Amino acid sequence: MQREVEVKFRISDVEAVMAVFKDLGVDWSDPQAQDDQAYAPRSWSYGMDKIGVPFARLRTECGAHLFTVKTPQANAMDCLEHETQILDREAMHAALIAMGFAPTVRIVKTRRGAKWGPVALCLDEVEHAGAFLELELFTEADPAVTQQRLADRVHRLGIAGSRVTDTYDTLVRDALAV
Repeated sequence: MQREVEVKFRISDVEAVMAVFKDLGVDWSDPQAQDDQAYAPRSWSYGMDKIGVPFARLRTECGAHLFTVKTPQANAMDCLEHETQILDREAMHAALIAMGFAPTVRIVKTRRGAKWGPVALCLDEVEHAGAFLELELFTEADPAVTQQRLADRVHRLGIAGSRVTDTYDTLVRDALAV
């Protein structure tokens, strides 16, 4: 079981953020389309606490399908994560429904990825929600301390962005509700 700790920033200039990291020797991947369907237990609804609740996701990228379950720990950006490739997205969707999950929000985005030492970087352009920089780290260290250190690293680089504590499903849902 892996613990993923992340921080996310809403940004306005993707190219400027890419340039800051390129100056540090970071090479970005080509943009990849990701089509995610988020799921929550039928007993859960938006506005309820996410801590300790398992959430599922089906992702399609480059014709491959991934099944992920994330369970938030200290906050929504600190999760125990399990992930595996699957062959049949529709069959997994049916299995999730049979296990008591319900589809919540579809998240469509374009992602560029990179590594910055042990930190995974993601530059995401999310339909309906905007552009974001994510820093992700698999660690057993204190999540609040790790999140603050990651945020401090972004601020020291002078990247213009506002920290976001919501997950993409919540951001997209909120944007569509307006």
